[in-house]
Amino acid sequence: MTGADATPAGPGGPGEPGDPGDHAARSSDRGGPGGREHGGGLRITVLGCSGSYPGPGEACSGYLVRSPGATVVLDLGSGTLANLQRHVPVADLDAVVLTHEHPDHWLDLPVLRNGMRYVLDLEGLATYGPAGVHALVTSIVDPLAPTLAWTSVDVDDVLEIGDQRLTFSRTDHPVPTLAVKVEAGGRSLVYSADTGPDWRPGDWLAGVDLLVCEATLPISHEGRIQHLSGRQAGDLAHAAGVGRLLLTHLSPGLDPDVQRADAATRYGGPVDVATTGTTYGVERPE
Repeated sequence: MTGADATPAGPGGPGEPGDPGDHAARSSDRGGPGGREHGGGLRITVLGCSGSYPGPGEACSGYLVRSPGATVVLDLGSGTLANLQRHVPVADLDAVVLTHEHPDHWLDLPVLRNGMRYVLDLEGLATYGPAGVHALVTSIVDPLAPTLAWTSVDVDDVLEIGDQRLTFSRTDHPVPTLAVKVEAGGRSLVYSADTGPDWRPGDWLAGVDLLVCEATLPISHEGRIQHLSGRQAGDLAHAAGVGRLLLTHLSPGLDPDVQRADAATRYGGPVDVATTGTTYGVERPE
């Protein structure tokens, strides 16, 4: 494990111990795990993208973010651990970052801990998330240490993990939820996690190369719960002037083409819908 190299910087510190989109920027990346050497630029692989519960043959939220100097997982919902191992071995992970307490975003973490502890003989994986997630995880498996090296994070924290710099923004959701910005090699992506329309990220989101944004709802359900529709995700992307928009966290049964079209009419830039197993390069469109 190289988790000891993932250290928080800035305020905070340790918590509890222990139009279809730009196809040129996509690749299948469904092969088996590669070696420890990191290659390519900043890119994100979808490990699961179902909203709230997994649809048939799908997984809940999870994303593998790779750069030349780091391999990081953002969220680890049910089913994502199996999919992760299609792309990298568990031993190659530098950190896991969790966004909030809802179980579709972290429920494979106790399973990861058990696999590392009892089968893979690995320890020291840097693991970050809000304090409330730590309380829930340790109600299932405890202790986490030495297998998972937990640090609680909040909106003002900054993480330096290899060549990746991670910062956070508090979203509009019933529990404390952190959107995540990853910057590396002059490129940037933001993962919205879960949010409603009252999220105000301001300059933090402005001009990022790729926005991975939830689009849980059809337009007819806007305002019922603190999530976004495709149209609202398009509004957010347009207001922030992002380079590309990738919709995710669609509720099972929603038509991805409708969500894409709803977003495209409000955004005006390239829009795609996340598919499990696909890798998206973080590149600004011409």
